Amino acid sequence: MQSDPDKKPLMIYDGDCGFCVIWIDYWKQLTGDAVSYQPYQEAADRYPQITREQFASSVHLITERGIVLKGAHAVFQSLACNPGKRSMLWAYNKIPGTSTITEFCYRFLARHRDAAYKVTRLLWGKQILSQRGSSGVLTRWVFLRMLGIIYLIAFVSLGLQISGLVGKEGILPIQDYLQLVRDNVGAERYWEFPTLAWLSASDGFLQFLCWGGAVLSVALVVGVAQRAVAALLWVLYLSLFYAGQTFLSFQWDILLLETGFLAIFFAPPQLISRISNASPPSTITLWLFRLLLVRLMFFSGYVKLATNDPFWWKLTALTVHYETQPIPTPLSWYVHQLPEWAHIGCCAVMFAIEMGSPFLVLLPRRPRFVGCGAIVLLMVLIMVSGNYTFFNLLAIALCVLLLDDAALRKVLPRRITVIPQTPFVRSQLLRVGMAFLACVIIVLNVARWVELFSKRGSVPEPIQSISRWASPLVVVNSYGLFRVMTNPRNEIMIEGSNDGTTWMEYEFRYKPGDVMRAPPWVEPHQPRLDWQMWFAALGDYRHNPWFVNFCVRLLQGTPAVLDLLEKNPFPQKPPRYIRAMLYEYHFTTMEGRRATGAWWKRELKGLYLQPISLRL
Repeated sequence: MQSDPDKKPLMIYDGDCGFCVIWIDYWKQLTGDAVSYQPYQEAADRYPQITREQFASSVHLITERGIVLKGAHAVFQSLACNPGKRSMLWAYNKIPGTSTITEFCYRFLARHRDAAYKVTRLLWGKQILSQRGSSGVLTRWVFLRMLGIIYLIAFVSLGLQISGLVGKEGILPIQDYLQLVRDNVGAERYWEFPTLAWLSASDGFLQFLCWGGAVLSVALVVGVAQRAVAALLWVLYLSLFYAGQTFLSFQWDILLLETGFLAIFFAPPQLISRISNASPPSTITLWLFRLLLVRLMFFSGYVKLATNDPFWWKLTALTVHYETQPIPTPLSWYVHQLPEWAHIGCCAVMFAIEMGSPFLVLLPRRPRFVGCGAIVLLMVLIMVSGNYTFFNLLAIALCVLLLDDAALRKVLPRRITVIPQTPFVRSQLLRVGMAFLACVIIVLNVARWVELFSKRGSVPEPIQSISRWASPLVVVNSYGLFRVMTNPRNEIMIEGSNDGTTWMEYEFRYKPGDVMRAPPWVEPHQPRLDWQMWFAALGDYRHNPWFVNFCVRLLQGTPAVLDLLEKNPFPQKPPRYIRAMLYEYHFTTMEGRRATGAWWKRELKGLYLQPISLRL
């Protein structure tokens, strides 16, 4: 048999078959110059031993030695020229039954190439992108800069509040918390509560963590030492996560930590990262990000149904949600006025996106783009109808990783979309390290999925042990906001008095208070005290020890805590007494607002906290 004149394997295919052409184009990108390609319409005369009918029915590979392979074997042998694709040929040769199954599948597709071509176009489009079209360099460039901006928002927002929340004279002083941990946990405390606050719990050090994180966030955006910077950002935010106690117990905090951890392995290793000198990102880490997005979305939908809350099952949750959410926006009032059928329809769409888009995320290019668009649409709608800090921005950043470089080139300036075509080969040590990381993360993912579908107390002990071991690092988490719909909306109004008869209200910056004040726009900033006041109103103050501490700080007139409020009715001297009243709040109707100008109406429900005083 005649060998290829260039001494390279030659893949011969049907040049008149659209299905063959689109996949051959993909293989060319995978194998580069290691394999030659030619349609049989041009090459058949050089190989008379193979009939045109045989060429038309299957691809043929002519090796350097003149050996002829066809079908699935030819495909795997050619792809093995790419070091990252050799596992398929190994499985074909070594795993019993693999060759039989793959050859059967190949023959089936060959007999139905027209249908297979239509499916390919539906799933991938005009071409199946690989190294040149979807190296991930541009996708990573956009994602890391979005993540840097989100980190910047999180650190600055927290830096403006942290002294009043957990500083030395804050509501929950971190010094007292660490001493409690030190007294009750041995040497394991450094693993169970991993925070740099063990080095220092001073207000100055807490501010250093926040503003140091802000500076590093800018470095991540600019592209300076992004892998090292991503690691430092994760360490700093994890430290603040534990130092912040209940004030950093939100799902976007753990989502940022999980995203930030994966970003360490996703970021480029170069000291100065530019698109022109960037190496392709890890495909393994890219898929770990996508698994995170799947878990975030599906869990968020599933837990709403798993609680058997009638609001969710009857699709009526949105009839009360805009009114009862922690901090509504001005648009929340308007959306609340929509008819019930509109709320039911929107709720159905929400469930379709939360529980349907995760399946699209795992599919090829085009359906993945549809899933991306659906999730982004949901996040934007949530952003305009509720103040959810940087949560929606972070979810949108994760959606960027569902796109590829070819898609982003269509919307980004041309000067930043030129990606180098130089080959890049990762060291074997790095490959092994990434494989180990993937195994650990996948095992933890499995643990979370088992916990989701298992009844309480029925999770296997090995799964529980794995989760307990990894939980301090917050690298794989469960998600699900608003498992049970809150109704009605209760609000706590804190009042002070010097004589026990005349009481004046403290005004918070963002949560509902004055019925004439419009709901504010506050995202992406998170007023963490205002958020905790919403949670406190859901139950008894005895379940919220921080609340009593907060009232004590008001009695003391602590400046750092008063700075968290909009208005202090006792600017000269702290009041003698503090009490808390519970009100039920509702949005006004169209007619009510036109008549009074009020955004809210409220009704006193009773005493939340009896009057307390520091002095007899």
